[in-house]
Amino acid sequence: MWIERQVEARLRRSAATRPVTVMTGARQTGKTSTLLHLFPNYDFVSLDLPTEAEQAEKEPVRFLERHPAPLIIDEVQYAPGIFRNLKAVVDVHRSVPGQFLLTGSQKFVLMKSVSESLAGRADIVELETLSLREMRAALPETMLETAIVKGGFPELYANPEIDSVAFYNSYLATYLERDVRSLANVGSLRDFERFLRACALRSANLLNKAELARDVGISPSTANLWLSMLEASGQVVLLEPWFSNRTKSLVKTPKLYLSDTGLLCALLNIRSVEALLQTPSAGAVWETFVFAQLRARERAAGRKGALFFWRDQFREVDFAVDAGGNLELIEAKWTELPDAGDAVNIEFVSAALRRSGATKGAIVCRAPHSYRFASGIRVLPVGELQ
Repeated sequence: MWIERQVEARLRRSAATRPVTVMTGARQTGKTSTLLHLFPNYDFVSLDLPTEAEQAEKEPVRFLERHPAPLIIDEVQYAPGIFRNLKAVVDVHRSVPGQFLLTGSQKFVLMKSVSESLAGRADIVELETLSLREMRAALPETMLETAIVKGGFPELYANPEIDSVAFYNSYLATYLERDVRSLANVGSLRDFERFLRACALRSANLLNKAELARDVGISPSTANLWLSMLEASGQVVLLEPWFSNRTKSLVKTPKLYLSDTGLLCALLNIRSVEALLQTPSAGAVWETFVFAQLRARERAAGRKGALFFWRDQFREVDFAVDAGGNLELIEAKWTELPDAGDAVNIEFVSAALRRSGATKGAIVCRAPHSYRFASGIRVLPVGELQ
């Protein structure tokens, strides 16, 4: 079963207007499948194959003679030496769009090569796991709590017979063995896995690198390196705080989120909806899920760098969306029936920022339908985030 992705129109437009399109994202988010589905007439080569990667790195001219455009190159970060030759090939026919479609699951490594060799020639598209909207478009009967525990990896929905517990066990083992070892010289994969689980325990919380390092028993510099690796491979996302020059005493530490709640639940040993309903971590898991849906909404709207959180010494609002000076304040609440007390922080921040620009507020929760409080603050089911 093919699951349509919201990014498909963007990819078609990119291939029709730019000579190179680069698709980034974590492993198993559907990068390769999406490109093969949209561009069936392209040749395809994967640098996951060591022989292909070696030739692409050491003999790029010969490699590109064997694999002429239009071409999909999968996991291109394994051969950074090919990028200069890609530039040379593209520049011969600079006006021809859609020459090369590249994928990579190690964003920092990939983007360094792209910025050095393909600046001005490549369009960058990021693919994350399925949003709730994408899940329900393919499988309308998908229950909210099931989607949270199962996560958004497309393979789990394209083939519902797959055991999700076994999937995540295999995913973690593959990620640790392949991406971690290739990104840096990690002396102990066991320590790194403990670090990843420690990050999961802190999802939806302010990032404290010193505390992370202390709890895992590693140095602060190692914690900083490993956190960068998790970002590079799309496993965690850091959310920056919103602040203005006119506002004092705002916290400027980012918040840490796992990028997908399926992986988060696997790391927290939440293996069923029943376990989710009973865990004291349900609030953090829900906030992580809402964050993923907001990222999907902002990407679909073509907005980049508009999503933040708001916090001072005493209060916090989970998310702040800055859209051209209009600030949307959003609280993520696990409850099915929020009350006016859940809107206190939104009301306080709205009053404090009234002179800075128009604000509106919403509580995103598990309510069956939307409604408004007397103050005008909306209560929204997560499926109505748009």
